[in-house]
Amino acid sequence: MSSLTYVESVGVGLLQGVTELFPVSSLGHSILIPALIGGQTQADLDVTADGSPYLAVLVGLHLATALALVVFFRRDWIRIIRGLFSSIRNREVSSPDQKLAWLLVISTIPVGIAGLALDHLLRDALGKPTPAAAFLALNGLVLLGAERLKRGGSGRRRAGQHPAAHASAHSPDADPALDSDRRIAGLSYRQGAWIGAAQILALFPGISRSGVTMSTGVLRGLGHEDAARFSFLLATPVILAASALKLPELLKPENAAVRGPLLAGSLAAFVAGYVSVRFLTKYFETRSLTPFAVYCTVAGLGCLVWLNV
Repeated sequence: MSSLTYVESVGVGLLQGVTELFPVSSLGHSILIPALIGGQTQADLDVTADGSPYLAVLVGLHLATALALVVFFRRDWIRIIRGLFSSIRNREVSSPDQKLAWLLVISTIPVGIAGLALDHLLRDALGKPTPAAAFLALNGLVLLGAERLKRGGSGRRRAGQHPAAHASAHSPDADPALDSDRRIAGLSYRQGAWIGAAQILALFPGISRSGVTMSTGVLRGLGHEDAARFSFLLATPVILAASALKLPELLKPENAAVRGPLLAGSLAAFVAGYVSVRFLTKYFETRSLTPFAVYCTVAGLGCLVWLNV
């Protein structure tokens, strides 16, 4: 049975922490990069190989990335959880925190159901380099299409926002996090459900969870900053739940040998995830998805050619 070295685990941890949050597909990269390296690394890092500990390790690395999101958005999550409980207690939805809490609950249901039904099937059928490369190129086209539609005026006006609200987000006394959450809370439940359901596409290796949710958010009226923020908030419960369901894999006796490398890789994933979300929340204040669209399209097509010549 193949195993994982500390170097491989730390490398994959850094890769996971970055690509889970950047709109470039962590699973796609976790499949493609070992295939491009080849040799023993490809054998060790094969998500479909019988007896490989790589899938169990990826679960741990995803959990570390989710914890980085929890730490970064800790103040938001405290407000959101309080809003959820106060909404249930008082049987009302009267504040942005309460509305945002229910948006996150409703938006998580579609991918939760689809993940339970399709995750294993799609991973086994498509968790190979060639499909991953094709879907990575498609991911780039999705991001590019969203940007073109947005610039062409097809994207709706920012949900719940008017010029005065936009100005307040940049005033000296405004709290950018609160202002962003208020704008996100302006989404209808149907809009939130559509954005959440877009995460189902990320079950296909090469399609980015953050990429498709940001693209859908932009087309549903959110600005890039708010779409990124909503995407990261949405990803947190999904990744935590998926990791909790698969965590027993790590407790199996046959995976005991990888727990040391996993710990090192998880630390790397946590640090990389925290730095990534900190960077991206600033980046999307003024920038778009276009550079990531170009990267995914070129990288996906390049990998298709390289792996099939």
